[in-house]
Amino acid sequence: MIPTSEYNPYFKPYITSLSEEKSIQENLELVQQDFESTLRNIVSEKENYAYAEGKWTIKEVIQHLIDSERIFCYRALCFARNDKTDLPGFDQDMFVDNSTAQQRDYNELLDELELLRKGTIQLYKSFNQEDLLKIGTGSGNKISVRALGALIAGHQNHHLNVIKERYL
Repeated sequence: MIPTSEYNPYFKPYITSLSEEKSIQENLELVQQDFESTLRNIVSEKENYAYAEGKWTIKEVIQHLIDSERIFCYRALCFARNDKTDLPGFDQDMFVDNSTAQQRDYNELLDELELLRKGTIQLYKSFNQEDLLKIGTGSGNKISVRALGALIAGHQNHHLNVIKERYL
């Protein structure tokens, strides 16, 4: 279990939603597999569906996951390499509003996420135990490299559960 001293309490539901018996890489793989098996075969009418006014479509959720994972991986790499820069936050709504998710091909979005996840897993395989315990600051909050890895998987797991409950 990753101690709460390694991340902002806001992220606890994401991080604790994962299997404690699995490694970061295994959780990243398992969540991605579940995401793929759920979303690869939805009917095309659901791709641009939002369950309420002002909520993201499934395409926008996928783009949000892509953007967030890239940002979290950059933070993990910086912290693992001892960069002490306080990294800025990002406005997730602004990112989605300024994305082209709605115009993109649904399967290409899923392909991009799948390729990105393979890169994320390789990145985490490159970190040693000392790297995983390094802590940096992003969005004004301290977080460890390993907590970022768990956050990536837990964040995707959260959105998958919302999709299952409210979109499908």
